[in-house]
Amino acid sequence: MRIFLAGIMQGSHLGAVMHYQGYREQLRELLQQHLPEVEVYDPLADHQLSLDYTDEMAREVFLNHNRMCGQVDVLIAFVPEASMGTAIEMWEAWRANRVVIAISPLTLNWTIKYCSHLVYVDLVSFQADLASGDLAAKIAAIQARFGTGTN
Repeated sequence: MRIFLAGIMQGSHLGAVMHYQGYREQLRELLQQHLPEVEVYDPLADHQLSLDYTDEMAREVFLNHNRMCGQVDVLIAFVPEASMGTAIEMWEAWRANRVVIAISPLTLNWTIKYCSHLVYVDLVSFQADLASGDLAAKIAAIQARFGTGTN
């Protein structure tokens, strides 16, 4: 199973600065521990210096990541506050019938609410469902409904 790890990077910052990215390692570790067969793609891992990219390079990376979101099996979006880039990634996965999982307290936000198959209000609730095996079963059921996935 291929998972795209989406999540807030720049958010609403006006300058060339990123939000704390520690959630990425935490999610990767959790996924590898409980679903060792998954392949996790973290867009930041290969683009740590993305804030310094030329406009041409940044556009290429941005558009490529959005294409990837429609090709993976699952997109996990960490959205503690609004994130335009993450919203686009969620939309691309959603419209391609990929499983979209949001980890966000923004449960009334329309992107979170209507472009996610599953919503967890925090990492703790996500981890509990992952550790119990319930998350894997929910993913499989959603994939069966849409006829997608490469399990």
